[in-house]
Amino acid sequence: MRSRAAANLAIVAFLAGPASFACVRTYAGDPPLAYAAVRYDSPDGKPWPEKSITLPELRGKYKTATEPRLAYVELNPEGARTVIFLHGLGSYLKFWRYQLDEFAGKGYRVLALDMLGYGKSDKPASFPYTMEAMADVVRAFAHRVEADKPILVGHSMGGQVALSFAIRYPDELAALVLTSPAGFEEFGDKEKRWLEKVFTVNLVAGANEYEIWGNIRYNNFYRWRPELEWLVEERVRTTKDPTFRSYAYANVKSVRGLAANDFVRQNLEKIRVPAVIVHGDKDRLIPNPFLHGGTTKGVMEYGHAHIHGSKLVTLEGCGHTVQMDCAEEYNHAVLAFLATLPAPAPRAAPPAPAPEPEPAEPAKPEPPAPPSTPEPQAPPTEGGKPEGHNRR
Repeated sequence: MRSRAAANLAIVAFLAGPASFACVRTYAGDPPLAYAAVRYDSPDGKPWPEKSITLPELRGKYKTATEPRLAYVELNPEGARTVIFLHGLGSYLKFWRYQLDEFAGKGYRVLALDMLGYGKSDKPASFPYTMEAMADVVRAFAHRVEADKPILVGHSMGGQVALSFAIRYPDELAALVLTSPAGFEEFGDKEKRWLEKVFTVNLVAGANEYEIWGNIRYNNFYRWRPELEWLVEERVRTTKDPTFRSYAYANVKSVRGLAANDFVRQNLEKIRVPAVIVHGDKDRLIPNPFLHGGTTKGVMEYGHAHIHGSKLVTLEGCGHTVQMDCAEEYNHAVLAFLATLPAPAPRAAPPAPAPEPEPAEPAKPEPPAPPSTPEPQAPPTEGGKPEGHNRR
Protein backbone atom coordinates (compact mmCIF):
# COMPACT_ATOMS: atom_id res chain seq x y z
CA MET A 1 0.00 0.00 0.00
CA ARG A 2 1.21 3.49 -0.78
CA SER A 3 2.30 5.42 2.30
CA ARG A 4 1.70 9.00 3.35
CA ALA A 5 5.23 9.75 2.10
CA ALA A 6 4.32 8.48 -1.36
CA ALA A 7 1.16 10.54 -1.29
CA ASN A 8 3.25 13.60 -0.53
CA LEU A 9 5.29 12.87 -3.63
CA ALA A 10 2.06 13.10 -5.60
CA ILE A 11 1.50 16.50 -4.11
CA VAL A 12 4.96 17.48 -5.28
CA ALA A 13 3.83 16.53 -8.76
CA PHE A 14 0.54 18.38 -8.64
CA LEU A 15 -0.04 20.78 -5.79
CA ALA A 16 2.31 20.72 -2.81
CA GLY A 17 5.53 19.15 -1.61
CA PRO A 18 8.48 19.51 0.73
CA ALA A 19 11.64 21.48 0.15
CA SER A 20 14.27 22.89 2.48
CA PHE A 21 14.47 26.64 2.88
CA ALA A 22 15.99 28.49 5.79
CA CYS A 23 15.38 31.99 7.11
CA VAL A 24 11.90 32.47 5.71
CA ARG A 25 9.01 34.19 7.41
CA THR A 26 6.32 32.08 9.03
CA TYR A 27 2.63 32.95 8.73
CA ALA A 28 1.43 30.16 10.99
CA GLY A 29 0.51 32.62 13.74
CA ASP A 30 -1.47 34.96 11.49
CA PRO A 31 -5.28 34.89 11.57
CA PRO A 32 -7.36 32.89 9.07
CA LEU A 33 -8.18 34.50 5.75
CA ALA A 34 -11.36 33.76 3.81
CA TYR A 35 -11.06 33.85 0.03
CA ALA A 36 -13.73 36.56 0.00
CA ALA A 37 -11.32 38.81 1.93
CA VAL A 38 -8.29 38.30 -0.32
CA ARG A 39 -7.22 41.54 -2.00
CA TYR A 40 -7.33 41.47 -5.79
CA ASP A 41 -4.94 44.20 -6.83
CA SER A 42 -2.12 45.11 -9.17
CA PRO A 43 1.56 44.92 -8.13
CA ASP A 44 1.47 48.59 -7.14
CA GLY A 45 -1.44 47.94 -4.78
CA LYS A 46 -4.20 49.39 -6.95
CA PRO A 47 -7.39 47.38 -6.35
CA TRP A 48 -9.07 45.81 -9.36
CA PRO A 49 -12.82 46.26 -9.85
CA GLU A 50 -14.38 42.98 -8.74
CA LYS A 51 -17.60 41.69 -10.28
CA SER A 52 -19.68 38.54 -10.14
CA ILE A 53 -22.19 36.85 -12.43
CA THR A 54 -24.53 33.88 -12.12
CA LEU A 55 -24.74 31.18 -14.77
CA PRO A 56 -28.23 29.66 -14.56
CA GLU A 57 -27.69 27.43 -17.61
CA LEU A 58 -25.09 25.44 -15.65
CA ARG A 59 -27.56 24.62 -12.90
CA GLY A 60 -29.75 22.78 -15.37
CA LYS A 61 -26.89 21.01 -17.12
CA TYR A 62 -24.90 19.95 -14.06
CA LYS A 63 -27.68 19.75 -11.44
CA THR A 64 -26.09 22.14 -8.96
CA ALA A 65 -28.17 23.13 -5.96
CA THR A 66 -28.08 26.82 -6.93
CA GLU A 67 -27.19 28.90 -9.96
CA PRO A 68 -23.36 28.95 -9.88
CA ARG A 69 -21.82 32.36 -9.30
CA LEU A 70 -18.46 33.34 -10.79
CA ALA A 71 -16.21 36.10 -9.49
CA TYR A 72 -14.17 38.01 -12.04
CA VAL A 73 -12.26 41.18 -12.80
CA GLU A 74 -12.71 43.34 -15.87
CA LEU A 75 -10.32 46.04 -17.06
CA ASN A 76 -10.66 48.33 -20.08
CA PRO A 77 -14.20 47.19 -20.97
CA GLU A 78 -14.15 49.28 -24.16
CA GLY A 79 -11.20 47.38 -25.64
CA ALA A 80 -11.71 46.22 -29.22
CA ARG A 81 -10.50 42.66 -28.55
CA THR A 82 -11.25 40.53 -25.47
CA VAL A 83 -8.68 38.40 -23.63
CA ILE A 84 -9.95 35.94 -20.99
CA PHE A 85 -7.36 34.71 -18.46
CA LEU A 86 -7.83 31.22 -16.96
CA HIS A 87 -5.77 30.27 -13.89
CA GLY A 88 -4.35 26.88 -13.02
CA LEU A 89 -4.92 24.22 -10.38
CA GLY A 90 -4.77 25.44 -6.80
CA SER A 91 -4.75 29.12 -7.73
CA TYR A 92 -7.11 31.98 -8.58
CA LEU A 93 -7.25 35.02 -10.85
CA LYS A 94 -4.63 36.92 -8.85
CA PHE A 95 -2.01 34.61 -10.38
CA TRP A 96 -2.29 36.91 -13.43
CA ARG A 97 -1.20 39.87 -11.29
CA TYR A 98 1.62 40.80 -13.68
CA GLN A 99 -0.51 40.63 -16.84
CA LEU A 100 -3.92 42.22 -16.34
CA ASP A 101 -2.91 45.90 -16.16
CA GLU A 102 -0.21 45.38 -18.80
CA PHE A 103 -2.64 43.91 -21.36
CA ALA A 104 -5.37 46.42 -20.56
CA GLY A 105 -2.83 49.19 -21.12
CA LYS A 106 -2.17 47.77 -24.60
CA GLY A 107 -5.82 48.27 -25.52
CA TYR A 108 -7.28 44.83 -24.78
CA ARG A 109 -10.50 44.23 -22.92
CA VAL A 110 -9.23 42.09 -20.04
CA LEU A 111 -11.33 39.53 -18.19
CA ALA A 112 -9.91 37.23 -15.51
CA LEU A 113 -12.14 34.83 -13.64
CA ASP A 114 -11.98 32.61 -10.63
CA MET A 115 -12.86 29.21 -12.03
CA LEU A 116 -15.75 27.42 -10.36
CA GLY A 117 -14.41 25.89 -7.14
CA TYR A 118 -11.63 28.46 -6.77
CA GLY A 119 -11.00 31.87 -5.27
CA LYS A 120 -14.13 33.93 -4.70
CA SER A 121 -16.37 31.88 -7.00
CA ASP A 122 -18.88 29.30 -5.77
CA LYS A 123 -17.61 25.82 -4.97
CA PRO A 124 -20.51 23.43 -5.63
CA ALA A 125 -19.74 19.89 -4.48
CA SER A 126 -21.98 18.38 -7.18
CA PHE A 127 -20.07 19.98 -10.07
CA PRO A 128 -17.88 17.39 -11.87
CA TYR A 129 -14.76 19.59 -12.32
CA THR A 130 -13.74 17.83 -15.52
CA MET A 131 -11.90 20.01 -17.99
CA GLU A 132 -14.84 19.74 -20.39
CA ALA A 133 -17.25 20.94 -17.69
CA MET A 134 -14.84 23.77 -16.86
CA ALA A 135 -14.79 24.72 -20.55
CA ASP A 136 -18.59 24.93 -20.43
CA VAL A 137 -18.24 27.37 -17.52
CA VAL A 138 -15.91 29.56 -19.56
CA ARG A 139 -18.22 29.43 -22.56
CA ALA A 140 -21.27 30.37 -20.49
CA PHE A 141 -19.28 33.19 -18.89
CA ALA A 142 -18.12 34.51 -22.29
CA HIS A 143 -21.70 34.57 -23.57
CA ARG A 144 -22.98 36.34 -20.46
CA VAL A 145 -20.40 39.12 -20.64
CA GLU A 146 -20.77 39.42 -24.45
CA ALA A 147 -17.19 38.42 -25.20
CA ASP A 148 -17.48 37.55 -28.88
CA LYS A 149 -14.64 35.31 -30.14
CA PRO A 150 -12.29 35.97 -27.22
CA ILE A 151 -8.63 35.01 -26.92
CA LEU A 152 -8.20 32.42 -24.15
CA VAL A 153 -5.01 32.63 -22.09
CA GLY A 154 -4.78 29.55 -19.88
CA HIS A 155 -2.11 28.51 -17.38
CA SER A 156 -1.56 24.82 -16.55
CA MET A 157 -5.08 23.50 -15.78
CA GLY A 158 -6.48 26.61 -17.46
CA GLY A 159 -4.52 25.63 -20.56
CA GLN A 160 -6.23 22.24 -20.68
CA VAL A 161 -9.60 23.95 -20.22
CA ALA A 162 -8.77 26.26 -23.13
CA LEU A 163 -7.78 23.27 -25.28
CA SER A 164 -11.08 21.53 -24.57
CA PHE A 165 -12.96 24.73 -25.44
CA ALA A 166 -11.10 25.10 -28.74
CA ILE A 167 -11.74 21.48 -29.74
CA ARG A 168 -15.45 21.52 -28.92
CA TYR A 169 -16.37 25.08 -29.93
CA PRO A 170 -13.91 25.94 -32.71
CA ASP A 171 -15.95 28.81 -34.14
CA GLU A 172 -16.19 30.72 -30.86
CA LEU A 173 -12.54 31.67 -30.32
CA ALA A 174 -10.02 34.00 -31.92
CA ALA A 175 -6.81 32.43 -30.54
CA LEU A 176 -5.19 30.37 -27.77
CA VAL A 177 -2.29 31.28 -25.49
CA LEU A 178 -1.27 28.06 -23.73
CA THR A 179 0.92 28.84 -20.73
CA SER A 180 2.74 25.78 -19.33
CA PRO A 181 -0.41 23.92 -20.30
CA ALA A 182 -1.68 20.65 -18.93
CA GLY A 183 -3.30 18.31 -21.42
CA PHE A 184 -0.33 17.14 -23.51
CA GLU A 185 1.06 14.66 -20.98
CA GLU A 186 -0.15 11.05 -21.12
CA PHE A 187 -1.48 9.28 -18.00
CA GLY A 188 -2.04 5.54 -17.91
CA ASP A 189 -5.05 3.88 -16.29
CA LYS A 190 -3.02 2.73 -13.27
CA GLU A 191 -1.68 6.24 -12.74
CA LYS A 192 -5.17 7.71 -12.86
CA ARG A 193 -6.49 5.18 -10.34
CA TRP A 194 -3.57 5.76 -8.00
CA LEU A 195 -4.01 9.54 -8.09
CA GLU A 196 -7.69 9.13 -7.34
CA LYS A 197 -6.86 6.92 -4.36
CA VAL A 198 -4.18 9.00 -2.68
CA PHE A 199 -5.09 12.56 -3.61
CA THR A 200 -7.70 13.40 -0.97
CA VAL A 201 -9.23 16.44 0.70
CA ASN A 202 -7.38 15.63 3.93
CA LEU A 203 -4.10 15.51 2.04
CA VAL A 204 -4.65 18.95 0.50
CA ALA A 205 -6.11 20.60 3.61
CA GLY A 206 -3.48 19.03 5.86
CA ALA A 207 -0.42 20.48 4.08
CA ASN A 208 1.71 22.28 6.64
CA GLU A 209 3.51 25.58 6.14
CA TYR A 210 6.79 23.84 5.34
CA GLU A 211 5.11 21.93 2.49
CA ILE A 212 3.36 25.07 1.25
CA TRP A 213 6.66 26.94 1.07
CA GLY A 214 8.16 24.03 -0.86
CA ASN A 215 5.29 23.82 -3.31
CA ILE A 216 5.17 27.49 -4.14
CA ARG A 217 8.81 28.47 -3.94
CA TYR A 218 10.41 25.36 -5.42
CA ASN A 219 7.82 23.57 -7.55
CA ASN A 220 6.32 26.61 -9.26
CA PHE A 221 9.26 29.01 -9.54
CA TYR A 222 12.86 29.06 -10.64
CA ARG A 223 13.53 32.79 -10.05
CA TRP A 224 11.93 33.19 -6.64
CA ARG A 225 12.01 36.72 -5.22
CA PRO A 226 10.74 38.14 -1.90
CA GLU A 227 7.96 40.19 -3.51
CA LEU A 228 6.17 36.90 -4.24
CA GLU A 229 5.75 35.97 -0.57
CA TRP A 230 2.12 37.08 -0.70
CA LEU A 231 1.48 33.72 -2.40
CA VAL A 232 2.68 31.87 0.70
CA GLU A 233 0.91 34.15 3.15
CA GLU A 234 -2.45 33.86 1.41
CA ARG A 235 -2.20 30.09 1.07
CA VAL A 236 -1.19 29.52 4.70
CA ARG A 237 -3.94 31.78 6.02
CA THR A 238 -6.73 30.56 3.72
CA THR A 239 -5.95 26.98 4.78
CA LYS A 240 -7.09 27.95 8.28
CA ASP A 241 -10.49 29.20 7.11
CA PRO A 242 -13.46 26.80 7.46
CA THR A 243 -14.37 27.26 3.77
CA PHE A 244 -10.99 25.89 2.64
CA ARG A 245 -12.22 22.29 2.54
CA SER A 246 -14.66 23.18 -0.24
CA TYR A 247 -11.72 24.53 -2.21
CA ALA A 248 -9.68 21.41 -1.39
CA TYR A 249 -12.51 19.20 -2.64
CA ALA A 250 -12.60 21.13 -5.93
CA ASN A 251 -8.83 20.57 -6.22
CA VAL A 252 -9.19 16.83 -5.69
CA LYS A 253 -11.85 16.51 -8.37
CA SER A 254 -9.87 18.79 -10.70
CA VAL A 255 -6.81 16.54 -10.43
CA ARG A 256 -8.91 13.63 -11.61
CA GLY A 257 -10.18 15.77 -14.47
CA LEU A 258 -6.65 16.79 -15.41
CA ALA A 259 -5.42 13.20 -15.53
CA ALA A 260 -8.41 12.17 -17.67
CA ASN A 261 -7.03 14.13 -20.64
CA ASP A 262 -7.47 11.52 -23.38
CA PHE A 263 -10.14 13.63 -25.09
CA VAL A 264 -7.79 16.58 -25.44
CA ARG A 265 -4.71 14.55 -26.45
CA GLN A 266 -6.63 12.63 -29.10
CA ASN A 267 -8.24 15.71 -30.67
CA LEU A 268 -5.47 18.31 -30.81
CA GLU A 269 -5.52 18.14 -34.62
CA LYS A 270 -9.03 19.62 -34.57
CA ILE A 271 -7.79 22.94 -33.22
CA ARG A 272 -7.77 25.50 -36.02
CA VAL A 273 -7.41 28.85 -34.25
CA PRO A 274 -3.97 30.48 -33.99
CA ALA A 275 -2.15 29.14 -30.93
CA VAL A 276 1.08 29.78 -29.07
CA ILE A 277 2.58 27.53 -26.37
CA VAL A 278 4.75 29.42 -23.85
CA HIS A 279 6.65 27.50 -21.18
CA GLY A 280 9.77 27.64 -19.03
CA ASP A 281 12.59 25.17 -19.51
CA LYS A 282 12.92 24.80 -15.71
CA ASP A 283 9.34 23.62 -15.17
CA ARG A 284 9.37 21.17 -12.22
CA LEU A 285 5.73 20.08 -12.55
CA ILE A 286 5.47 19.09 -16.23
CA PRO A 287 6.16 16.29 -16.86
CA ASN A 288 4.99 14.89 -13.55
CA PRO A 289 8.32 14.26 -11.78
CA PHE A 290 7.02 11.32 -9.75
CA LEU A 291 5.11 9.42 -12.43
CA HIS A 292 6.97 10.20 -15.64
CA GLY A 293 10.36 10.73 -17.15
CA GLY A 294 11.08 12.97 -20.10
CA THR A 295 11.45 16.73 -20.36
CA THR A 296 9.15 19.71 -20.28
CA LYS A 297 10.16 20.69 -23.78
CA GLY A 298 9.42 17.18 -25.02
CA VAL A 299 5.89 17.39 -23.63
CA MET A 300 5.35 20.84 -25.14
CA GLU A 301 6.75 19.74 -28.49
CA TYR A 302 4.14 16.99 -28.58
CA GLY A 303 1.38 19.58 -28.34
CA HIS A 304 3.11 21.86 -30.81
CA ALA A 305 3.42 19.02 -33.35
CA HIS A 306 -0.28 18.16 -33.08
CA ILE A 307 -1.78 21.67 -33.14
CA HIS A 308 -1.77 22.86 -36.74
CA GLY A 309 0.21 26.06 -37.26
CA SER A 310 1.00 26.56 -33.57
CA LYS A 311 4.03 28.43 -32.27
CA LEU A 312 6.29 27.18 -29.47
CA VAL A 313 8.15 29.62 -27.21
CA THR A 314 10.60 28.29 -24.61
CA LEU A 315 11.69 30.80 -21.97
CA GLU A 316 15.05 29.89 -20.48
CA GLY A 317 15.53 29.85 -16.73
CA CYS A 318 11.81 29.99 -16.00
CA GLY A 319 9.63 27.69 -13.91
CA HIS A 320 6.09 26.35 -14.15
CA THR A 321 4.29 29.55 -13.14
CA VAL A 322 6.10 31.28 -15.95
CA GLN A 323 3.76 34.28 -16.13
CA MET A 324 4.97 35.36 -12.68
CA ASP A 325 8.43 33.78 -12.61
CA CYS A 326 9.45 35.55 -15.84
CA ALA A 327 6.70 38.13 -16.23
CA GLU A 328 8.55 40.53 -18.50
CA GLU A 329 9.68 37.88 -20.98
CA TYR A 330 6.29 36.20 -20.87
CA ASN A 331 4.37 39.41 -21.55
CA HIS A 332 6.68 40.29 -24.42
CA ALA A 333 6.23 36.86 -26.05
CA VAL A 334 2.45 36.82 -25.71
CA LEU A 335 1.89 40.42 -26.85
CA ALA A 336 4.13 39.78 -29.86
CA PHE A 337 1.97 36.77 -30.77
CA LEU A 338 -1.27 38.71 -30.33
CA ALA A 339 0.09 41.45 -32.61
CA THR A 340 0.22 38.92 -35.47
CA LEU A 341 -3.51 38.14 -35.29
CA PRO A 342 -5.87 39.59 -37.89
CA ALA A 343 -7.64 42.72 -36.76
CA PRO A 344 -10.95 41.91 -35.05
CA ALA A 345 -14.22 42.86 -36.64
CA PRO A 346 -15.46 46.14 -35.17
CA ARG A 347 -18.04 45.81 -32.48
CA ALA A 348 -21.54 46.25 -33.84
CA ALA A 349 -22.84 49.73 -33.13
CA PRO A 350 -26.10 49.87 -31.19
CA PRO A 351 -29.11 50.29 -33.49
CA ALA A 352 -30.12 53.89 -34.15
CA PRO A 353 -33.37 54.90 -32.45
CA ALA A 354 -36.41 54.80 -34.69
CA PRO A 355 -37.34 58.27 -36.05
CA GLU A 356 -40.11 60.00 -34.24
CA PRO A 357 -43.27 60.40 -36.38
CA GLU A 358 -44.15 63.93 -37.48
CA PRO A 359 -46.88 65.36 -35.27
CA ALA A 360 -50.22 65.15 -37.07
CA GLU A 361 -52.29 68.29 -37.69
CA PRO A 362 -55.21 68.59 -35.31
CA ALA A 363 -58.31 67.04 -36.86
CA LYS A 364 -61.15 69.37 -37.87
CA PRO A 365 -64.31 68.83 -35.82
CA GLU A 366 -66.95 66.77 -37.57
CA PRO A 367 -70.42 68.32 -37.92
CA PRO A 368 -72.92 66.85 -35.48
CA ALA A 369 -74.89 63.89 -36.80
CA PRO A 370 -78.65 64.39 -37.29
CA PRO A 371 -80.82 62.86 -34.57
CA SER A 372 -81.79 59.31 -35.39
CA THR A 373 -85.22 57.76 -35.01
CA PRO A 374 -85.19 55.03 -32.35
CA GLU A 375 -85.66 51.55 -33.75
CA PRO A 376 -88.81 49.74 -32.73
CA GLN A 377 -88.30 47.22 -29.94
CA ALA A 378 -89.30 43.60 -30.35
CA PRO A 379 -92.37 42.60 -28.36
CA PRO A 380 -91.57 40.97 -25.07
CA THR A 381 -91.60 37.20 -24.93
CA GLU A 382 -92.35 34.87 -22.06
CA GLY A 383 -90.42 35.97 -19.03
CA GLY A 384 -90.53 39.64 -19.98
CA LYS A 385 -87.31 39.65 -22.08
CA PRO A 386 -87.10 40.73 -25.71
CA GLU A 387 -87.01 37.86 -28.17
CA GLY A 388 -83.50 37.03 -29.23
CA HIS A 389 -81.88 38.07 -25.92
CA ASN A 390 -80.40 34.60 -25.42
CA ARG A 391 -79.19 34.07 -28.96
CA ARG A 392 -75.46 33.72 -29.56
